[in-house]
Order: sequence, then C-alpha cells, then structure tokens
Amino acid sequence: MNNKILHSTIKGKGIPLLIIHGYFGMSDNWKSLGNKFSNYCEVHLIDQRNHGRSFHSDEFFYELLAEDINNYINYHKLKKVYIIGHSMGGKVAMFFAVKYAELVDKFVVVDISPKFYKPHHSTILEGLNSIDFNLQNTRALVDKKMSELIHEVGIRQFLLKNVYRKNKDQLGYRFNLKSLTENNNKIGKALPTDAFYNKKVLFIKGSNSDYITERDELEIKIPFPNAKIIEIKNAGHWVHAENPKEFFREVTAFLELV
Repeated sequence: MNNKILHSTIKGKGIPLLIIHGYFGMSDNWKSLGNKFSNYCEVHLIDQRNHGRSFHSDEFFYELLAEDINNYINYHKLKKVYIIGHSMGGKVAMFFAVKYAELVDKFVVVDISPKFYKPHHSTILEGLNSIDFNLQNTRALVDKKMSELIHEVGIRQFLLKNVYRKNKDQLGYRFNLKSLTENNNKIGKALPTDAFYNKKVLFIKGSNSDYITERDELEIKIPFPNAKIIEIKNAGHWVHAENPKEFFREVTAFLELV
C-alpha cells in the first residue's frame, strides 16, 4: 500500500467536497470555483499523484489513484464526502465510489463516461517531450517550441500552467512527464463491468464536447442507475472553465449546498 498523501489546499467549513482535476491538470485549475464552493462546504483541492505538488511515482493506474483518494480521506479523518471529478478525475471518482460507496454521499462527474477511450494524447505528449529546458529557458520559448506540434492556443495555455521555475536558471514541469508518457495507454481504461453504485450521481457534459455521446448516456445508467445527466451549453471538454456560472449553479443545486 502506498502511504504517501496527496497534496491539497483546504478551504471553508462544512461537508468535505473533494475536487479532482484531469490529466495534465492540477488543483490550481479549480482555484476560482473552489473559492466559491468554500462558502458552502469544506473544499479540498487535490493534486493527484504525478501532478501539481503531489508525489511522483512510476505507477499510475485508476485503481491506485482511487486508493490515493482513500488514503487521503483516512489521513484527514473525513467521513462522508462529496466529490467533483473532471475527465480523468471523473473516472477516478467512479473507481473510488464503486469501491468505497459508504464514504461517498454524492458525486459529480464532469465530461467523461465509464467507457473505454482510445489513447488520444500522443500529440500533446510528443509536444511536451520535445521541450529541452536547457534550450527553452523562458515560457515564451517553451510555448513557441510546443506550438510546432500543439497548435491549439488554449491547450498550450493549459499545459503551460505546469511550467515552473525549478531554480533561477531553469524551468521544469510540475507533472511527472516520464510516468504520464509511459502510462498513457492506461488513462482510457473502462470501469469494470461489475461496477455498481446505487446513490445519486450527476454527469455533466459540455454541449461542444464528444466525450459523452447519447449511447454513453444509456451505458452510464448500468453501473449508476440513479445518475442524472445534464448538458451545459457553450462549453466543451473543460466545462467548468468555459461556463463556470452555469456549472456552479448546477452543481450547487445537485449537492443541495444552497
């Protein structure tokens, strides 16, 4: 068992709300929404292993990521929790909830379904691995080099949030790029076919995203018969960042925070 505890920022008082970011993300991505939620509950903005300020590890798969959440809950002596998980973080929330249902009161999955997804981050990984921080020693140079392979400005801006100054002369990545590259084929893994969670779950999909299809909506109901599925307009895969006002309204209503 891994006894290392995930890094987090904790704000507010009340029912614990764990927020779990997606692949290549970090807890800071949720800072603004986390501040808003902290008016109603105790928010835990979590960095998953190999991301943000949490520990690095060669091992990286969903069962282990779910166990990290269990270790975190035990360490902080939390009882029943709410969870919000985006993308990979949503899949972690699913794996955790079906194994530790007694610890989860309700949870929210943002723009991902329980199904298998083909690996589709190869271009991003190639772009990230193309950086030589001895040569690309400013954020502008990192962005320019990344742009040769990663053409979408928004994706580069998201990835550049992980670039930090290791010392006065050199930049680096906060995430463990080596492990994420080697374990990329595990990120698309489906929830086990015998998975089951009978309490309330909210699935949120972005109207401009194809991560949750109509067929997926039917399949969501097999492991999660009490799932509610809603679509948020004017949003793609990063629903919470692209339409935060509507996202906050839907989540607070579902969790009955207001």
